[in-house]
Amino acid sequence: MAPMSEVTRILDRVQQGEGKAAEELLPLVYNQLRHLAAQKMASQSPGQTLQPTALVHEAWLKLTGNPQASWSDHQHFIRAAAEAMRQVLVDRARAKHSLKRGGNPVRLNLDEVVLASAAPPEELLAVDSALQVLERGDPAKAELVKLRFYVGLTVAETAQALGISEKTVKRHWLHARAWLFQEIQRQVQS
Repeated sequence: MAPMSEVTRILDRVQQGEGKAAEELLPLVYNQLRHLAAQKMASQSPGQTLQPTALVHEAWLKLTGNPQASWSDHQHFIRAAAEAMRQVLVDRARAKHSLKRGGNPVRLNLDEVVLASAAPPEELLAVDSALQVLERGDPAKAELVKLRFYVGLTVAETAQALGISEKTVKRHWLHARAWLFQEIQRQVQS
């Protein structure tokens, strides 16, 4: 993995519109992004059409395809990549769900769901809907959920990415899971 300062310097060049900088950035962060995607895809059911490499590439296209995107440093870029991966998974779940058009309410146990890629599309959509509400009320906890649930980061990795203690990650994760569960139940009953 490249030193963070090197990645940050290249991110600055990307933001200044230097086209070749993005070409230099991908090899430096690819292994880290591939690792995140592999974590997400490890518990996928057999026959899954989305592979970690494809998830990285789709997320990369989202990240670099937005001319207004800006990242303050390496950790900020990784958080943005986590968000892009979340969006890819949610978009795929919506597409799958729209094919089924089922009407049964979703029952979700967030204690058992550890990684979004293992969740059925209906559960993924329910969590995403609740997460949007959480993001409006508590953006920091919503960011933590994205890293833990959608990217599959460990407590230590999440703490490092957010610049907070592991104890805080555990406490916020516990609170966010409980809040999301209640919000999903409220949405199902509506």
